[in-house]
Amino acid sequence: MKNWSSADCGWRRLAVRPDLLAVHRAFPERYPFLLESVARGGERARFDLLFAFPEGRLVLHPGGELSSDSVDLTDHDFLTHLDRWMAHTQPPLEPPPPVPFFGGWFVYLGYELAGQTEPSVRLPEDRGDRAVAEARRIPAAIIRDHVSGDTVLVAESDRLHCLDRMEQDLRALVVADGVGNSVTGHATRGLPVQLEEDPPEQFFDGVARIKRYIRDGDVFQVNLSRGWRGRLAGGVDPAAVYARLRAANPAPFAGLAVFGRHAVASSSPERLVAMTSGMVETRPIAGTYPRNPDKDQDRALSRALLMHPKERAEHIMLIDLERNDLGRVCRAGSVEVNELMVLESYTHVHHIVSNVRGSLRACVTPAQVIRAVFPGGTITGCPKVRCMQIIAELEGCVRGPYTGAFAYFNRDGSGDSNILIRTIAIDGDNVELRAGAGVVADSDPQRELDETRAKARGPLLALEGLLE
Repeated sequence: MKNWSSADCGWRRLAVRPDLLAVHRAFPERYPFLLESVARGGERARFDLLFAFPEGRLVLHPGGELSSDSVDLTDHDFLTHLDRWMAHTQPPLEPPPPVPFFGGWFVYLGYELAGQTEPSVRLPEDRGDRAVAEARRIPAAIIRDHVSGDTVLVAESDRLHCLDRMEQDLRALVVADGVGNSVTGHATRGLPVQLEEDPPEQFFDGVARIKRYIRDGDVFQVNLSRGWRGRLAGGVDPAAVYARLRAANPAPFAGLAVFGRHAVASSSPERLVAMTSGMVETRPIAGTYPRNPDKDQDRALSRALLMHPKERAEHIMLIDLERNDLGRVCRAGSVEVNELMVLESYTHVHHIVSNVRGSLRACVTPAQVIRAVFPGGTITGCPKVRCMQIIAELEGCVRGPYTGAFAYFNRDGSGDSNILIRTIAIDGDNVELRAGAGVVADSDPQRELDETRAKARGPLLALEGLLE
């Protein structure tokens, strides 16, 4: 065991490798939020973060009401007040420890926050009670480093007692042999029959209407989504759902967030935006083909995806959208595409992925960056605002967590966030998931429907056997 401390925080390195999901399940009030890199490879998949000892909160409720026990409210804008909250917190005075989180905030953003980031978009009425957005102040965390194999405990300087509590919790689970296995699970073959799927005819009608909008010159591409709903069997908790999801659909931006009876389990492949050392980057995914169990056919599919004119044109269009979004907060001339149309392959699909980055202008805040890019262009379309209006018209329901985001921010303004795709929304015993496809002028409706099912396959497999 090694200990370090500075004027701003303390950290402790342990030679143990806990299942952080087991820690969450054993002590859910202390550790309600987990972010994991389940798919390995590179810096994007190096760390797992279990956020500890949540304190104050800022909540945007359905209907637009804002509440907080930590910041004085002057209006109903969530991101404005998140900025004020961050501004009232002392930033670190010394260089941070070599981990991605060292005290700050965990943030959940539902898609309907778009009603504040793009006020011209009239969204469907939200009749539920799940928060539209919520931020929690987090003074401590347990971090697993997949490169070194170490576990690092971090706590802000006025919460150093949390280090002892976290170490006690970890060692208690190590002694309780088998606790970690209680939340593991492996998806089996076949799809569940207990889920209600949106009618294909509704999706086909939406595709036809989008193609008319494209012919009329309103838009170039719209991401249209559809849903599945079911009910969990008795005794199944969000940790069990997430355990199955991360096994069925491993991805670099996975996570579980529990807010009382509401929870969100995600195994997303897509980053929304990351900020560090004055730089910002986003990693858009646009272009999807299903995997094939035959290796030769699978390689052929991946090559066909990368070479397909429609997929390439759609991807370039969305890169331009992301460049424009980053241009709102970056220094002129600094935005660049440093990775262009590379292949990323996951358990159920191949994706085309690029990376867009830029240098932030002085004094730009994390919340201003989120306002510039949220919701992500790859899950709305181009041009973004008109596409969001069409999505609201054709889908006719709230998206909720789907295509929202999990995010964390440090006190120095650095942080990272995902886009909540391959995501299961949990409301008590009820579950819902959504998947979408990008519709363009020459889209084949059946092929786009098949794409939604390919994207939903991981979450559907995860739910198999967990439903009534």
